[in-house]
Amino acid sequence: MTARLDSELLPDWVTWLRAPNAGPMTLDGTNTWLLDDGTVIDPGPDDLAHLEAIIEAGPVRRILFTHGHPDHVDGIMTLLALTGASVGEVPDWLTELPTPGHTTDSVCFVAERDGQRVVFTGDTILGRGSSVVAWPDGDVGAYLASLDVLAGYEVPGLPGHGPVLPDCAAAARWLRDHRLERLDQVRAALKQGARTPEDVVNVVYADVDPGIRFAAEWTVRAQLAYLETLSEL
Repeated sequence: MTARLDSELLPDWVTWLRAPNAGPMTLDGTNTWLLDDGTVIDPGPDDLAHLEAIIEAGPVRRILFTHGHPDHVDGIMTLLALTGASVGEVPDWLTELPTPGHTTDSVCFVAERDGQRVVFTGDTILGRGSSVVAWPDGDVGAYLASLDVLAGYEVPGLPGHGPVLPDCAAAARWLRDHRLERLDQVRAALKQGARTPEDVVNVVYADVDPGIRFAAEWTVRAQLAYLETLSEL
């Protein structure tokens, strides 16, 4: 069942709904954000109960999404059929920021009204933990640059999964440091004799949940591709 959540960090013009699709890759489930002008950000999976909860909390006039992964967009066609909303029309008070890295098409949205400002971060910054750089579509260099952009927003971050972030900028800086630390670990693994992405995963992500080992391998492949651009391989 869809959860409707409250947070003291949310402006009064934002409603937070969480889809019932919890899992290793989606944390507690996909966060859907509904703005009081009828804008829906990341409708989530094609789950009728969740989509009906969005409509009940509505109105629903336009639909935006932070990137094209199924857990964020599979519900769009059904929501369109139920509401007649439009897709992709960004309201004037909401700025779209290209933030590639997790995926090529990843974007964030900055909204400001009534003296309140927030950033909808999608999967570029999660509410907890770190995002997968989803090779071959994801790109470590682009991700680091996107984190540099988001480090300029010292406002709450409203992520695609997990709890609201008190400070988007602080989360971006932490993630950037974390990514650089992981790159150092990959370099060390290569020096120790790792030859394949699987070898690197065994060293750098030895404690990863077996259920998401494939995601760790995606990230390692993206890390190796990035290091190759630096002529380090």
